[in-house]
Amino acid sequence: MVTVKEVRTKAEQRAFLHFPLEMYRDNPYFVPPLYGDEKKLFSKDFIYNDTCETDYWLAYRDGKVVGRIMAIIQKASNEKNNEKRVRFDRFDAIDDPAVAKALFSAVERFARDHGMNAVCGPLGFSDLEREGLLVEGFDQLSTFEEQYNAEYYGKLIEGCGYAKEVDWVESKLYAPAPETAAKLKKLSDQVLKKYNLRIGEAKNVNDFINRYQQGLFDLLDVAYEGLYGTVPFTPGMKKMMIDNFRLIIDLEHVVCILNEHDKVVCFGVSFPSIAKAVQKSRGHLTPAALLRLLKAIKKPKVIDLGLIAVAPEYVNTGIPAVIAAALCDMLSDGVTEYAETNLNLEDNMQIRNLWKRFNAVRHKRRRAYLKELD
Repeated sequence: MVTVKEVRTKAEQRAFLHFPLEMYRDNPYFVPPLYGDEKKLFSKDFIYNDTCETDYWLAYRDGKVVGRIMAIIQKASNEKNNEKRVRFDRFDAIDDPAVAKALFSAVERFARDHGMNAVCGPLGFSDLEREGLLVEGFDQLSTFEEQYNAEYYGKLIEGCGYAKEVDWVESKLYAPAPETAAKLKKLSDQVLKKYNLRIGEAKNVNDFINRYQQGLFDLLDVAYEGLYGTVPFTPGMKKMMIDNFRLIIDLEHVVCILNEHDKVVCFGVSFPSIAKAVQKSRGHLTPAALLRLLKAIKKPKVIDLGLIAVAPEYVNTGIPAVIAAALCDMLSDGVTEYAETNLNLEDNMQIRNLWKRFNAVRHKRRRAYLKELD
């Protein structure tokens, strides 16, 4: 018999955090989040507490944890989209329909009790978190920004009455042929000249942040406003992103484009892949993990694409070619082997067409599900 219990005690919180680490202990494709970051879920000053209501559950059989799930009412998202939704996230379970049914029933009761009429996910508090269920690419290493799951998860979720709402696709990008790279560079130069644009400069990471952070966040809120799952940036979200930038960003992996008034009109940010660096320590920042992390940041063999944004008035100007040319340079440094796009909505053809300029290999697909409640 399966029983479901709300997470309340410190011991239950630890069990919630540890369950996927134990479940995927020997899986070569699973990349854990930083354990310290996950612990913040249960902190009173967690940055999303001002815009979200949450609850957490564990599923037990014979006294053993066999699954977990959480529910999020993202108030800012519901207000923006005029919806009454609960997001489910951090769903992990053994391959047993009874476990999945018990966990999703708890989320659906939570939704009804709070006057909500739909459940969707996997979605975190914002698109800065891991999102989407892996439905293709189970033999591929996750990036640090992604959550890995076993192949049977989709079957369990669909068995509880959930259906696809959106898909994201992901690709590995290898450097294009030299002649293609040369054409991109020429096009990039032409676009910059035609629209009186320039690449923003900075002495170091701190200088970059001080100069451009407000412009970046202003642009993100405008450019991402209509994308699935996004929410406006709060002060806490901004601080978290800036803190992360300071830790792992390299100016060689950032492109910031300014107009004649020094306004940020386009930018692209990528990060050195730290997936393998955190695997062995299961997300704990041990001394050995820190050494691996520093090495991965200094000489990354793989880079993860993070945020790309274009001001609406520049969407049809060819400005993405500037980002593509910069990415070509990153992939031609003699060290980097390829870039991971991370999640691109399958109907976002503007960004997907950009990757056609590279030697691209689509290798993963992720899905968000939706269930309307009676």
